[in-house]
Amino acid sequence: MRILALESSAVAASAALLTDGELTASVFQSAGLTHSTTLMPMCADMLAGCGLSVADVDLIAVARGPGSFTGIRIGVAAARGLAWGAEKPCCGVSTLEAMAMPLAFEEGAVICCVMDARRSQVYNALFSVEGGALVRLAPDRALSLEELGQELKKTEKRVIIVGDGAKLCYNTLKSAADKLELAPAPYLMQSAYGVALAAADEAKRFEPVPNYLRKSQAEREREARLASQNS
Repeated sequence: MRILALESSAVAASAALLTDGELTASVFQSAGLTHSTTLMPMCADMLAGCGLSVADVDLIAVARGPGSFTGIRIGVAAARGLAWGAEKPCCGVSTLEAMAMPLAFEEGAVICCVMDARRSQVYNALFSVEGGALVRLAPDRALSLEELGQELKKTEKRVIIVGDGAKLCYNTLKSAADKLELAPAPYLMQSAYGVALAAADEAKRFEPVPNYLRKSQAEREREARLASQNS
């Protein structure tokens, strides 16, 4: 089974091709350019380099959130457009779970997935690695670093932090939890490889629709204006 995966939930963008559970190809870019101009060309070049096209893919997967509102919309739209044009099935996976998937070899550890959500919050999910598989310990959620730190203090296991908020989390909480460690550099950031690994498990597939976890800034500002007008 060939899975084409897209990841655009944060600053970096990536695409990956998984064939029968093995990584065939991947591309990663974090040059600060908008995903709307980089994601599709990256995907096309990667497939062409493998002598393949979207027609040769069995499933298209995308990180559906949480993460950047704009990035998620771009990724989901790209995946759905590719799937529609090639008449292929399409699915979304949790951005946070996809971040943990490549670390399933860290037996006995707790994988702490962290994305900087701004407004003094992080997007987070927790997993334990048991028998080479991930066991979810906490749902995808938005919470403060202080709240996350209090939870992590309760575990006696190694805690491996992964994601674009990993360094922020580590630098903020390391004085309170000396068991924390950053994920190895090749696995530190979100990647389409993790998306593909998650999509390989049917139980981890969802509809390819954005999952933002919280309201956008525009929605919050609109609600604030309406509340002010009605007060």
